[in-house]
Amino acid sequence: MSNAVHTEHPPSTGPRPPTTGSRLPRWLIAATAAWAVLLAGLTWISSAEDPPTVREQRTLTQAGPVVDGAIGELVAAAGGGVPALSPPEVDRGCRISPFADGATLTRAVDLAAPVGEERALLEQIAERLPARWRAGVRLTPDGPRLRGDAGEFVTVTGRPATDGRIRFTVDTGCRPVGDGYDGAGSAPAGPEVDVLAEAVRVLNGRDGAPESVTSAPCPGGATARTVRSVVEPVATAPQATLAPLASGTPVVETPEVYAYRRDGVAVLADFQPDRVVVSATTGCAG
Repeated sequence: MSNAVHTEHPPSTGPRPPTTGSRLPRWLIAATAAWAVLLAGLTWISSAEDPPTVREQRTLTQAGPVVDGAIGELVAAAGGGVPALSPPEVDRGCRISPFADGATLTRAVDLAAPVGEERALLEQIAERLPARWRAGVRLTPDGPRLRGDAGEFVTVTGRPATDGRIRFTVDTGCRPVGDGYDGAGSAPAGPEVDVLAEAVRVLNGRDGAPESVTSAPCPGGATARTVRSVVEPVATAPQATLAPLASGTPVVETPEVYAYRRDGVAVLADFQPDRVVVSATTGCAG
């Protein structure tokens, strides 16, 4: 019998030392590095050339020309209606994020149209607008609504405002200000100035320069231009006072709106409780 004592050591529970064969193959390291370089290159190209994917990537400065051009497209598509451009509005009260201020640019066009034909006119205008806008009209509980996309995340909407009048709105939504909005420059004075002065005089208004001038580029290269004045106090029976100036039957005649054309100029008189806002517009060729 052997008296030898065999001592057994328990197996180690710690991590095994790395073996010399566990290194990544050189080809795999090279492929990973090449893939990282490729991704970095694609990212740089995308940031330089791809269109923005969200509104917050385009400033008000960049969106301004799109908005101005959309107004011109709407005027050109208005056909026989009587348009009036409203001055641009820039609202700096919005926020893009908790840490960044933004602004919204809104421009509008009022269009006088025969009472009862508002929906038909909206549909006609939707068909005349650029195909890329994908403009369409749908019936909602609040009436017909036109909607389109002018590009660069600029939204176009249209709806009847009152009997005989449609309002189109072009809106950028909240976005960075950039260098700010530089509105479309005013075109040289045209026949609309004299036609406006004539309407103001018969309404017992005073002679003088228009109180506001608003313009937008037409698709064909011309310029749509609206001059506007406010007359107060209001003359008695202003519709009847303006009637001799209309070349034939007025386009619209309601208690709130009187619209007509004279010498190729569209005139829209908006009757308010204590004043009349008169606009004269030279539009775009449809």
